[in-house]
Amino acid sequence: MSLDPDLAAFLELVEAHAGSGSKPRMHELTPEQARREYEASTQILDRPGPEVGSMRTIRIPTRDGQAISARLYTPAGLMAETQPLPVLLYFHGGGYCVGSLDSHDSLCRTLAALTPCCVLNVAYRLAPEYRFPTAVEDAQDAYQWILSTGSECNLDSARIAVGGDSAGGTLATGLTIAARDAKWPLPVAQVLLYPCTSTWQNTESHRRFSQGYLLEAPTLQWMFTHYLRDIADRADWRFAPLEANNLSDLAPAFLALAEYDPLVDEGVAYGNKLKAAGVTTLVKIYPGMTHDFARLGNIVNEANQVRQDIARMLANAYQHTNEYRREDS
Repeated sequence: MSLDPDLAAFLELVEAHAGSGSKPRMHELTPEQARREYEASTQILDRPGPEVGSMRTIRIPTRDGQAISARLYTPAGLMAETQPLPVLLYFHGGGYCVGSLDSHDSLCRTLAALTPCCVLNVAYRLAPEYRFPTAVEDAQDAYQWILSTGSECNLDSARIAVGGDSAGGTLATGLTIAARDAKWPLPVAQVLLYPCTSTWQNTESHRRFSQGYLLEAPTLQWMFTHYLRDIADRADWRFAPLEANNLSDLAPAFLALAEYDPLVDEGVAYGNKLKAAGVTTLVKIYPGMTHDFARLGNIVNEANQVRQDIARMLANAYQHTNEYRREDS
């Protein structure tokens, strides 16, 4: 399919600004500048999310003694529930260098309202101030916090799904594998929006979509240079899950990919590797879309479609877990 016409018009505008010098590309900015630009773009790209019953900030302790923030959304329809509530542990995108609780507020509100479930959006620490594997460890510590302390917020440790977009999707893949290896209770599902799963950027989609499709090759390298400590980190499965030797016994996965994304081929490859390992996996490529399309609610209708698809997948996963638990009791 050809590029979505509304998205094509938006990309032409982006190119015009970049060509005129009025809007530098991300890799031409410092991390601090890039964060300001990313946050400012959110109001243009995405519409405000729906009202939820409550939203509160949680402080989650980490293994190094610091605490990170997370935003807990509870939809109005679950506010009166006395039983523990299902939760989606979500990690925002931004190449490990940009992104925040605010940049993904609309997406998280919408997922909470549509599913419905609680959504815990985690402000893991960003590079270059905190390089790999700090974000990975923050993700694991957030999961452990729900397992050990989430009941204080009425969260059900038996109904945790994990998910994220782009870099956040990669964090979710690594967390799913780590939970299995550590013999923690496993998540009921993993929701992976166009994750980075490889380290080499040598696929056909990287060649075809390396420039002009929102996520560009120089930007990827800029992010990796800020995030990784050295070249050895590129072979670590926590950064590149396609390098993992064993993907068996993992949570069912939904990979939402974009047709015009340099990461689409490696996303398909990861989905195929999950299937080969016996993991229930759905791979859906959204036609005419680019990287980050789930945040482009003001630009493309597919942003709303993928949110609905995620909500259906999660609702099914939570319901089946409830049924298994009733059968076991």
